[in-house]
Amino acid sequence: MKLTTSLRGLFLGASFAAATSRTSPPSGALVVNTNASSGQYKTVSAAVKALSTTSTAAQSIFIYPGTYSEQVAIPALKGLLTIYGSTTNTDSYTSNTVTITNGASQASGDTDDGTGTLRAETSSGFKLYNVNLVNSYGQGSQALALSSNAGNQGFYGCQFTGFQDTVMAETGLSLFAKSLIVGNTDFIFGQHGQTWLDGVDIRVSPTSLGYVTASGRSSSSDPSYYVINNSTIAGQTSSVASGSHYLGRPWGDYARVAFQFTSMTNVINSAGWSQWETSEPNTDHVSFGEYENTGAGSEGTRASFATKLSAPVAIASVLGSNWESLSFVDTSYVS
Repeated sequence: MKLTTSLRGLFLGASFAAATSRTSPPSGALVVNTNASSGQYKTVSAAVKALSTTSTAAQSIFIYPGTYSEQVAIPALKGLLTIYGSTTNTDSYTSNTVTITNGASQASGDTDDGTGTLRAETSSGFKLYNVNLVNSYGQGSQALALSSNAGNQGFYGCQFTGFQDTVMAETGLSLFAKSLIVGNTDFIFGQHGQTWLDGVDIRVSPTSLGYVTASGRSSSSDPSYYVINNSTIAGQTSSVASGSHYLGRPWGDYARVAFQFTSMTNVINSAGWSQWETSEPNTDHVSFGEYENTGAGSEGTRASFATKLSAPVAIASVLGSNWESLSFVDTSYVS
């Protein structure tokens, strides 16, 4: 039986929140403003540098509207950090007014992680709300909008835009909700991440061939799992060709990815999933699962190494049985 929207909410144990505005900083927050006045910071990086790396108390940063051309690296902290972007609708990415952008790529000699517009290296709890992260490099090299490289991180009402390797969820627990992710090649990827994507709009670029996910899981003992739940997949523009993109390909031989309750347009190839490459297929031990997806992209004869799941993946099996109480989780964003 297909779960209704209300039953899905019960299945996840989630709650819902009404849309609200956040256009001024919460008490105690460091403030970023393109027209910074006394006591404010002109760049996000400057505010990050002003954070305490030794205090266990929660800290926060509020960013006023604007485009900030910089790379931001969040170091290891001892307590929770929350960054808020100004918005008139916290419940969605569509009203975001804050963009952080840069164009670093591996073509210029950076590591994959080093190209990230935002590099989040803290595992003590991190939440990002209503911020657009852009890597403007374009086609031709790995170029991250986000490097989530430490775990215990949540992203809510955000936009992530790139081409190849847009979002890296490399290790530990992470949650993406009510957000937009744009890319073409392996643009949701990582090796050891336990990542839940919920209510995410995935948009693919207009090229002849592309892959949404690339799981680098390399052993059966690695808990890594990338689960896309209650989301949508479509072309970024109407010019994206039918069947041009795959749900994923296996970067590692034990790649594990699932799509469930997700609407897919015909941009998704009827085979659903692809091998890594002809000389290195990496399909021997993969777990590429689907459950109750809809739309033209969910139809057709799937690859022989794909699996039709008999039940949906539970969020607790990815983030843990105590997921609702984790510092980086905002349950009001989970469907």
